[in-house]
Amino acid sequence: MSSADGETTPQVYAVKQVRGPFVKLPPHPQAVGSEHDLASLCRGLRKQGYPLAADLFAGAGGISLGLESIGYKVVLGVDHYNFAVETHHAHFAGLSTDWDLADPDNVERVARLIKANRIELLAGGPPCQPFSKAGRSMIRYRVQSGLRDPHDQRRDLWRSFLEVVQIAKPPAVVMENVPDMALDREMFIFRSIVEELEQEGYSVRSRVVESWRYGVPQMRQRLIIVAIHKGYEFVWPREAPQRVTLWNAIGDLPSVEGGWRPKGGASGWAEYDGPRTNYQRLMRERIHPNDKNKVFDHITRPVRADDRIAFESMTPKTKYTDLAPELQRYRNDIFDDKYKKLDENDLCRTITAHIAKDGYWYIHPRQARTLTIREAARIQSFPDDFRFSGPPSAAFKQIGNAVPPLVGRAIGGAVRDALAAKKPATWSTRVISRALAGWLHSDSPEMSSVPWLRSRDRWKIVVAELVLERASHLVIRAVWPLIAAQPAYSPDRLPDDTFCEILGDLLAGSGRRGRVARITALHREIHSSPSALWEATIDRSKLPSIPAAVADLAELAAPTEESEEPVLVTKGVLRVASRVFGNDVDKRNRQTDGRLAVARLVGIGSHSRDAHLGLIRLANDLCTVENPACTACPLSTQCSFSANHQ
Repeated sequence: MSSADGETTPQVYAVKQVRGPFVKLPPHPQAVGSEHDLASLCRGLRKQGYPLAADLFAGAGGISLGLESIGYKVVLGVDHYNFAVETHHAHFAGLSTDWDLADPDNVERVARLIKANRIELLAGGPPCQPFSKAGRSMIRYRVQSGLRDPHDQRRDLWRSFLEVVQIAKPPAVVMENVPDMALDREMFIFRSIVEELEQEGYSVRSRVVESWRYGVPQMRQRLIIVAIHKGYEFVWPREAPQRVTLWNAIGDLPSVEGGWRPKGGASGWAEYDGPRTNYQRLMRERIHPNDKNKVFDHITRPVRADDRIAFESMTPKTKYTDLAPELQRYRNDIFDDKYKKLDENDLCRTITAHIAKDGYWYIHPRQARTLTIREAARIQSFPDDFRFSGPPSAAFKQIGNAVPPLVGRAIGGAVRDALAAKKPATWSTRVISRALAGWLHSDSPEMSSVPWLRSRDRWKIVVAELVLERASHLVIRAVWPLIAAQPAYSPDRLPDDTFCEILGDLLAGSGRRGRVARITALHREIHSSPSALWEATIDRSKLPSIPAAVADLAELAAPTEESEEPVLVTKGVLRVASRVFGNDVDKRNRQTDGRLAVARLVGIGSHSRDAHLGLIRLANDLCTVENPACTACPLSTQCSFSANHQ
């Protein structure tokens, strides 16, 4: 476009804003408004044989819907987002309420209701916020001591959830969140949750669940923690026989233009011809006969003219930087994936709450627009009769935050089976952790492949790892005594050159003399930065000779007061975890299921560091790749591998 003076001005692509419609849903016919009415409702439902459930941080009710589909009645839903509470109130009997569970009074209130009304299953997905090391230290002390939080202290929400469990003690607990909740370096929150649940008498099982394995047509991972009271065993549900692709899920929905709105506002609909796949029939299963040819909430945002051109030019493999320069409205150095056209023959990418702000990650595979509310709901496995309170942005947010109902159905069904079977669990983290910690100090250090683990000296641990990793027992017996005999070094007392010379002479005949160069380099680095090795977190920018895995091990085995307890997946520990639990975490999903498995072996508490070190020693001394010594293993009675090889 040119101006009157001949200069080029940027073209402006305006798009008319379309607001609404605003969905207002009537309450469920059995919804109640008071605790007294809730008690009456629960008595009646129990007489009819229904097991009762509660859903905290319930959102729109994804877990609630899944639980109800296999026979539970969800009679209590709590959230702190008004539109989500209204949605839950419309679809489920009982009490749906907007209570802030950071408030200890509300925690006590919810726990009292669950206990008084004999609610069998407590579900919830509390958000987990990061907190300071000081806060972590305080929580660690309370967890180890078995203490409850002071009544007047606002809770981290995951702790609120646990306190409800501690007070009410429901027979079963299902807790979910995104894996990032637990998979930080120390996995502190996850390990604390497991410890507190086991303190209360629950058997605990955990897994990073991929939603598509339970029939949900998207790539979506959730960390699921299931706890069964009285120590009963929980068995994970069977997976779906095949994947449901995006087009399997939404291919029957009619074509619409971006920004289209039906006549009739919130009561309007798009004409619908009928389902064609099993998944589509499942989504239409509960539709009222009068709505057979209607689909509600099939609306999305308007599309700018330049976006339409971009969308039409894209394939599922197109990156944002592949678009013509004039179609790139955002910085392409930081927004390489700003636009994503979905692949109809694959799973959808994860539907998140971000879809409420823009839909560029979710471009329809055949139409030049982003996903509609109904399409997003379908991808999350919400059936077509399930509607969401509020404006479109609130609907998208509720959908993105939800647990897919089909996941809730699968887990809930397995919980019911566990409560009915009453089979004692075969292991617990507390038992395994204490066994490992006690075994660490058994026998003489000379018999171990990793005797330096018990030295509690960072310098000695680092040196031994650099020169003796995977060395023969003969070499270890010859060299380790020299390292062990060194004084306790510190920033005020650093090693001198003599040690490196003696070590080099000792290693000359072992084929490991070349490794002394690592010690020489480390020696120079430490003298340049005397405190770097002894900080809470080893500063590897100043000590580049120390590999990350060795630094983690040194911090674990020789902590300062401020040190974390990193969860390690090196030194063969995943091999032990795989054998104990009878899975393949040593081969796949090492950073998710692998780290969860290691955390389940070591626990958290006064003994957990020793348990972690005992696990490393076990991997190197007994649970070796070939010819593992199962009869001498402290975990033989809990180990799947040992049970099958005796």
